[in-house]
Order: sequence, then structure tokens, then C-alpha cells
Amino acid sequence: MANSASPSGKTLKTYTKKEQTMYYIGLAGQNIFYNIIGTALTYYLQFTILIPAFTVSVIMALARVWDAFNDPMMGTIVDKTHSKWGKCRPYLLFVPLPILIITILCFTNFGFYDASLGATNMHNVLIVAYAAFTYVLWGMTYTVGDIPLWGITARMTESADDRNKLLSFARIWASVGAGITLLSINSVAFGFRDALVKKVGSAAEAERIGFIIAAVVFAVVGYALYQPAGFFVRERVSSSEKSYSLKENFALMWKNKPFRQILLSGVLGSPKSTISLAAMSLVSYYYADKDPMKAMLYILLLGGALFIGQFLSMGIAPRLLKKFEKKTLYNGSNIISIVPYAAIFLLYMAAPNHDLTTAFYVAICAILFFACGFAMGITSVLQSLMIADAVDYEEYQSGIRPDGVFFSGQTFIAKITAGIATVINGIAYSAVGFSDAKVAEVNEYINAGFSPRLNPEYEPFMMILFFIVSIPPAIGCILSVIPTWKYALPDKEHKRILEELNSKRHSEEAAE
Repeated sequence: MANSASPSGKTLKTYTKKEQTMYYIGLAGQNIFYNIIGTALTYYLQFTILIPAFTVSVIMALARVWDAFNDPMMGTIVDKTHSKWGKCRPYLLFVPLPILIITILCFTNFGFYDASLGATNMHNVLIVAYAAFTYVLWGMTYTVGDIPLWGITARMTESADDRNKLLSFARIWASVGAGITLLSINSVAFGFRDALVKKVGSAAEAERIGFIIAAVVFAVVGYALYQPAGFFVRERVSSSEKSYSLKENFALMWKNKPFRQILLSGVLGSPKSTISLAAMSLVSYYYADKDPMKAMLYILLLGGALFIGQFLSMGIAPRLLKKFEKKTLYNGSNIISIVPYAAIFLLYMAAPNHDLTTAFYVAICAILFFACGFAMGITSVLQSLMIADAVDYEEYQSGIRPDGVFFSGQTFIAKITAGIATVINGIAYSAVGFSDAKVAEVNEYINAGFSPRLNPEYEPFMMILFFIVSIPPAIGCILSVIPTWKYALPDKEHKRILEELNSKRHSEEAAE
């Protein structure tokens, strides 16, 4: 077991280098799973098997809302868990394999949705019902591992500095897993499509099979990385003997003012998530014409810029926290990022013939995506840190340490924001008619060797893609600072609280 020194000179229990590494690798694997579903499945349902855009958004939104409210239930279960492995670790040992299986099942549907048959046709009903069932099942299973994986960070160390470092770099490793998937899974699926098209005789069927194969490959990699976290990570912060019921936990989450502010900020900032949901569609249809090599190139240029911005800001976040208050960094990052988000759509509208494929415009877009990613990285790190601080605040106020319940709030935010963002996307696509039969028409147009970007008939579809990745996120940045503008837990006060908590813990251990 490693130790760390507190500002008062007391020795604090903390994680080892090996545990830290295995935790990071597990996070990368878990986020591969998350983005197989969050990125590839959404695209697959709408643009490959042709489920109507609004139907997809309803499936995703309702499932996410249910799953989000399911999170505090799981958090309550975690906080009531007492085992020889601890409070969070038992779930990390046993959940990765079921997630692997259900992730693959999400892509094994009954074929293609046929808009000409109508929504009540049994074939279409089965396709939609299967998509909804497997997605809900996946979300519930994922939650069983997600809350303990983030909650254990508050239990691996007594040191605030070590926890800040762990969570800052945890976000980087989570983004590594997300980036691996986001930057490559569609291109891999398109590559399998091109390899299979002659054998199956249909580009549409080959693409469907390509996504299934890609899901299997990425899910196996995600499992191999995720599982070690359960084997090697240890818990060191002692659990409080008392815990709350589910009803009491809902009241607790709302009563804790710092946590409530973070929760509201995350929900109001939901439109920011539209950029990640629509980025792959933007690249596939506007830049790459669904060509695997072009898709890989442009997703590396634009998506890569976004992730490099995230990685850089997450890496320097611990240094920034030594100079600035968490509240100042969080609010400032949101406000500054309004400019690059909005500029993406304005650039598209201002460019001659709406052509952003020249080297000059691609470079400008990459810079804008980098700036968006930089701000995104700062706010995501701070969200985790501020939730961890709220756990300390609650232990100080009530004597109960709700690690599981409060970190369920982080997954609650992620799922609610994704659900709301999916609805925004579905409404936007439906507003211009970029759905089911029209998607099939555009796919056939591309398969015939043409580019929809150059066809005036499809210009509204291209415009809505740029709108989705730009304007809703800019609005989300504005909304997200409203609850945290007067954040209730200053860094100085949290430092005092944590010093008192550690002193009390060590006194109790010495007495025992």
C-alpha cells in the first residue's frame, strides 16, 4: 500500500502505481463499450438499418431517462454493499462479461426498417422493439459497472491531491477509449462493408454485416481492457456504517447544494452532447461520402483535433487547479467555448458554395474543433472533481459518505444529456426530412459514385449536420453556467473539510 502526506504532515493511505495504471486501463476499456453504443449504434440504427430519425431519438431518450433514474438505485445498492472486496470492487469483477455480450446483441437486429410498409407493420415493429429492448438492457447492465468504476476513485485514496490527479488523468484515459472507438469504428465497419459487398451482393447488407463485425471486434478489445480494473484496484477509505434508503438518497442528492448545482449544470448543458452524436454522420455524409479511407482521414483531422484538445486540457488541469478555483475554471471554460462552437456553423454558411473541404477550411475547422475539445476536457474533469468534493461535504455534514449515490449523479448527467441531445438531433433531422426513406435514397446516391455534398437537393441535409455540431452546443455552454455561477463549495472550504475528515478517521483508527 502506498502512502501520501497531508498538508498537516499526517500520513494518508493512497493507491499504488500499479493500481492507478490498471484503473486507467479499465476506464479506457469501459469507454470503448460506451462509444460503441453511443456513437456507432445510433448511426447504425438511423443510417444503416434505416429506423426513422425521430423513432431512434425516442428510443434513445426514453431509455436514457429510465436508465438515468435507475442510476441512483444502483448507487444506493453500492453504498449498502459490504464485502471482503469492499463497496465498489465486487461489481467491477463481474460486470464486464455481460456488457460484452449485450453490446454485440445490440447490433444483431432483424434486418432493415422498410418505410414503405408503415410503422405498424410487424417487421418494422420487431426491428424497433428489438432495438429498444437491447438498448435498455445494455444501459442497465452498463450502470452496474459504471457507478462503482467512478465511485471507487473516492475510496482509493485519502489524499485530495492524489484524488485530483487520479480523476484528472482518469478523464484522459476515458477519452482514449472513447477516441479509439469514435475515430475508427465507422471506418472499420465501412472497410468490412467494402470487403463483403461482392459476396453478399448488396452494399446496404454488407454495411449491416460490417457494423456487426466491427462491434464484435471493438467489444472484445473493450472487455480485455475493462476486466483488469476489478482484479487489481483496491479500496482504502473506510465506509460509514450508516446508509440511506433510495428515497432518502434522492432527497440527499437534492439537499446537498454543491451537488445539486453540478447536477443542474450538467442537465442544462445537454445540448453540448449533440456534437459527439452527429460528428460521425457529418464526416460520413459531408466529407467522406461513406468511403472508409476518407472517413478515417477526416475523423482523424476533425475528431482527432477535438480529442487532442481534450487530452491537453485534461493533462494540464491539475496545474490550472493550483492557480484557479474550480468554479472559475468550470464557468470560464463554458463561456469561452461558446465562440468556437458557434463559429463552426457560421463558417459553413459563409464559405463559397458551403464548401469546407479545401485545405484552408479543413484547417480552420480543425482549430475550432480543437478549441471545443479543450474546453470540453476542462469541464469534464472539473465535474468529476466537484462531485468528489460534494461527497466529502456530505460526510462532513451528516457523517455518511455516499460515494455510490453521488457518482451515480455523474452517470445520471451523462445519460440525461445524451437522451436530450438525441431528441434534439432527431427533431433536427426530421425537420429537414433526413430520415428513413431519404437516408436510403442518399445511401444509394453515394453507392452509385456521387457526392451528396455537391447536390443542391441534399444541401439541407448537409446544413443540418453542421447546425447540430455547432449551435446547440453553443447554447448548452450558456445554459450550463447558470447553476454554478455562485457555486456553494469554495476550494478553501473543501480543503478545511477534508483536513477535519482525515483527522477524525485517523483518530478513530488509532482508538481501535
